[in-house]
Amino acid sequence: MKLKEIMTHNVATIHPNDTLQAAAKVMRDRNVGFLPVYDGDELVGVLSDRDIVIRAIAEGMNPKAMLSQYLATSPAIYCFDDQDVDEAARLMHDNQIRRLVVLNRSTKKLAGVVSLGDLAINVDGRLSGAVLQSISVP
Repeated sequence: MKLKEIMTHNVATIHPNDTLQAAAKVMRDRNVGFLPVYDGDELVGVLSDRDIVIRAIAEGMNPKAMLSQYLATSPAIYCFDDQDVDEAARLMHDNQIRRLVVLNRSTKKLAGVVSLGDLAINVDGRLSGAVLQSISVP
């Protein structure tokens, strides 16, 4: 099965100059915990709700502070929409991550996001269970 068949298509993005508060509001309004960070057409990183808590709130940052390159996880791990879900699972496992940015191979533009939940719902549950187990190990 190809990633384009199971990924989330309509993905919100943020810019490195956006504030922590703006990112948190997008996450709240879209009911997501992960946003690709784009500077123009360039994927510069990803930001998770955990990044906001661990790297910003826990350090006492002002919510109106800009995200900057320092808060986003960079470089972003990504895959292509024509790749098999097993390849995405392997990337998640190898990098101990729960979500991947998905790019269109020909345009290199954002096509969507695939999560561990997408794998669990749409693919063999053993695959997502194995990935979850591997990324949960400290």
